Amino acid sequence: MNTKSLMTLSAIILALIGISLIFFPKEILDYFELSVSGTLALLMQIVGSFYFAFAMLNWMSKESIIGGIYNRPIAIANLTHFLIADLTLIKGVLANPSLPYAIWLIAIIYSIFAILFGIVVFKHPVSKKKYTSTK
Repeated sequence: MNTKSLMTLSAIILALIGISLIFFPKEILDYFELSVSGTLALLMQIVGSFYFAFAMLNWMSKESIIGGIYNRPIAIANLTHFLIADLTLIKGVLANPSLPYAIWLIAIIYSIFAILFGIVVFKHPVSKKKYTSTK
């Protein structure tokens, strides 16, 4: 699996979510028809900072070998984030099918990332060099 593409794409997605939460917390709360309070907007910005920090971690790690025992903490952190959030999103959309389509889309995206990071965690990385026999 090409972990550089996976890390780059996850970094971009997480950065977009993080920046959105940091700079547009009230607008996002309005979109989901949640009450806009100063405290909730502040918490949204703090969550956005976590997303942005995770994006930076993935971006800075994209050139590294990831998988198996290599950079295992980064792979496990990504798997944990995407899997737990995905299970929560799936539970939410199954319990309330009338949720906005944005939630359904996010659940699908998170499912894909959870599967891909699961593969990365439990599979040894493939070497970039092809070795040939000298026989």
